[in-house]
Amino acid sequence: MSLAYCVICCRRLGTSMPSPKRRTYWRDIRNIIKFTGSLILGGSLFLTYEILALKKSLTLDTQVVETEKMKSYIYVHTGSSDGRESHGIAWQARKELHKAVRKILAASAKLLQSPFTDTFSTVDVEAHECALWLLLRKSKSEDRTARLEAVREMSEAHRWHDYQYRTVAQACDPRTLIGLARSKDSDLRFFLPPPRLPPLKEDCSTDEELRQLLASLPQTELDECIQYFTSLALSESSQSLAAQKGGLWCFGGNGLPYAESFGEVPSATMEMFGLEAIIKHSEIPTHSDSIEANGGLQLLQRLYQLHKDYPKIQRSIMRVIGNMALNEHLHSAIVHSGWVSIMAEALKSQHIMEASHAARTLANLDRETVQEKYQDGVYVLHPQHRTSQPIKADVLFIHGLMGAAFKTWRQQDSEQVMIAKAWEDEDRYTTCWPKTWLARDCPALRIISVEYDTSLSDWRARCPMERKSIAFRSNELLRKLKAAGVGDRPVIWISHSMGGLLVKKMLLEASKKPEMSTVIKNTRGIIFYSVPHHGSRLAEYSVNIRYLLFPSLEVKELSKDSPALKALQDDFLEFAKDKKFQVLNFVETQPTTIGNMIRLHVVPEESADLGIGDLIPVDVNHLNICKPKKKDGFLYQRTLQFIRETLAKDLEN
Repeated sequence: MSLAYCVICCRRLGTSMPSPKRRTYWRDIRNIIKFTGSLILGGSLFLTYEILALKKSLTLDTQVVETEKMKSYIYVHTGSSDGRESHGIAWQARKELHKAVRKILAASAKLLQSPFTDTFSTVDVEAHECALWLLLRKSKSEDRTARLEAVREMSEAHRWHDYQYRTVAQACDPRTLIGLARSKDSDLRFFLPPPRLPPLKEDCSTDEELRQLLASLPQTELDECIQYFTSLALSESSQSLAAQKGGLWCFGGNGLPYAESFGEVPSATMEMFGLEAIIKHSEIPTHSDSIEANGGLQLLQRLYQLHKDYPKIQRSIMRVIGNMALNEHLHSAIVHSGWVSIMAEALKSQHIMEASHAARTLANLDRETVQEKYQDGVYVLHPQHRTSQPIKADVLFIHGLMGAAFKTWRQQDSEQVMIAKAWEDEDRYTTCWPKTWLARDCPALRIISVEYDTSLSDWRARCPMERKSIAFRSNELLRKLKAAGVGDRPVIWISHSMGGLLVKKMLLEASKKPEMSTVIKNTRGIIFYSVPHHGSRLAEYSVNIRYLLFPSLEVKELSKDSPALKALQDDFLEFAKDKKFQVLNFVETQPTTIGNMIRLHVVPEESADLGIGDLIPVDVNHLNICKPKKKDGFLYQRTLQFIRETLAKDLEN
């Protein structure tokens, strides 16, 4: 019995104690669950953090987020026969490829610890449009070289969709917009239409608003000529202004004086006189501020749009905007009022005057690549766009009495039929040979043409108080040219008629001023086209009929017995010999027809002889001495030869 009891106890003990193996098994499972759960939770948190960090790093600083998201609803694309444009297998493959490339770029950037460091802002961008936003980001880089490269790449983009150009137009900053406007190949879709103009005041016309703008400008401490134009525009009616505008003598479009009817009424006279006054005001920085503050930018834009058929009015308006652009604190207002879009379109015009006015305004706005400032009357004919071509020298063109910055330097009008073909081939006919022929033959030159007001007769004195001497004008032009950077490079001066006297006076004045010493140091040569160094018969003729034609101060200074003219000739001749300037003189041999009855040899050969340099007679009249008949003709080719020989060392360097 005792044995049976022992067996039973042993069995109970064996069944009551748990198996060591089974306990270990459940413990391991619990440990695995705890570890796996922690791993999954930690991994989820890590992936969530990485996704949020990547999203934050791919942000775009732009105000067009919603527009970009909805672009498929805004822009309607027409069907295309090009298979690449359809959403087929090729399109899907391209899209997936771009996604893969983007992921690789993002991953590599992450590894390099520089994941798209320049933030954009959150935007749902298609993968294949990343390049556009990268260009926008690059255009806002702190590195100037990178910014310029971005603008260049944008301007060369000619295969983008319409909405992509519009996206850049809305997202880019003013600096980039101005750069695109000055880029030769930029698509005009980069530029949004100007903002809608505010409505005119009730019962108020544009003429009345123009008068109100003039009346709001400061009227104290003004130049006499500004006072004259302002009071004239404010006080006179259109008919009386038209009557005052009429006169007997002027140089017209062909540069030749002709008789005008006293009863002729110019179109848009009131606007022109108002704009003449505003041009004068806009040369004063504080007055430019007043023009902007009183809504002048919008009013001028309205006038610009109303007078599309009056190029002269449009050019006057662009002169005002160009003057205002000299003040950098007004750049933002000019850009936001839509003027950059207008100038970008005008710069592409085939009309040289329109394009040159726009080029001056945009150059004054472009502080990224242009250090110089071009004041009223100083026009860059080449280069008018941003260029990688290094500029090694300057050539300056100074017109003469009653001349102009553009028309004085046109091709000779011997065959009027060729004018109609000017747009087809500029080698056959050009309205400004320095801009077309010379710029093409010498691309390393900066070519500048200067314009200033002159009067042949007091009958046509546009401002009675503006009777300025050669000495006054030379100082005024010298100041403007210095602001344009003249003297920083080698210089050649090219002048016609009285313009040559201004060049001589400018150089003499510059030699007396230490701050102008570089102008003298870098002057290499001068070309004189029929310059009356010893006086002109035009002045004598004007004096003889003084009861019909009152000669202006400029004409009186051309008289052979003028003491100022003789002193200028003697002083400059000695000065030019001392500095060893290279000089080339051309002189007319034919008389010039004035009106229907008068034929006059304006500058005879003895008067055109400076005393140094070659003197070359040319079988043309006074007006055509600076207008080559054709590109391969003697007059232009001899001028080109002189420029190349005089600047040979500078152009090589």
